[in-house]
Amino acid sequence: MTGAQAAPGRTAAASAARPGLVLAAVAVVQFMVSLDLSVVNVGLPQVASGLGFSAVGVTWVIHAYALTFGGLLLLGGKAADTYGRRRVLLFGLGLFGLASLAGGFAQEPGHLVAARAVQGAGAAALAPAALALLATTFPAGRARVKAFGIWSAVNAAGGALGVLIGGLLTEYAGWRWVMFVNVPMAAAALAMAWR
Repeated sequence: MTGAQAAPGRTAAASAARPGLVLAAVAVVQFMVSLDLSVVNVGLPQVASGLGFSAVGVTWVIHAYALTFGGLLLLGGKAADTYGRRRVLLFGLGLFGLASLAGGFAQEPGHLVAARAVQGAGAAALAPAALALLATTFPAGRARVKAFGIWSAVNAAGGALGVLIGGLLTEYAGWRWVMFVNVPMAAAALAMAWR
């Protein structure tokens, strides 16, 4: 067998393993992005007392994420089309993970709001890039329907479990862990997407 004949076999084997890895990475990304829309809500009183937020100011912990996420979502999709889905996904994961870490270590109200805004920007890059990557990895047929079904279920689970996870983390580990919880998820998704 020549090198030219062997290469397609290796490519086929790599492609056969890749869809599962892509689906796993996209599932982690989507869970993390939707989780962050609600995970902080339960811990707001502890965040307010821990960092000295006013009653109105603490709402920016939620709004900073949601506004930058929604406001930059179309730009994230355009960036994924222009610079490549995988590249934008990796960038978004790095940004989201670092912002989560910074938010967990925040010592001032403004630092936490800024970290949440950067998280939203990372999510705006992640969501469209992940969805486009899923669409190109599973172009048609039963596998595509299954992949998008998993994506939808994970999206719903992240939003629904956010309040529960946020409450448990706030109660037993402290409010900072509602930020730190994203770091291992972002690292895992980054490792899967990097391959």
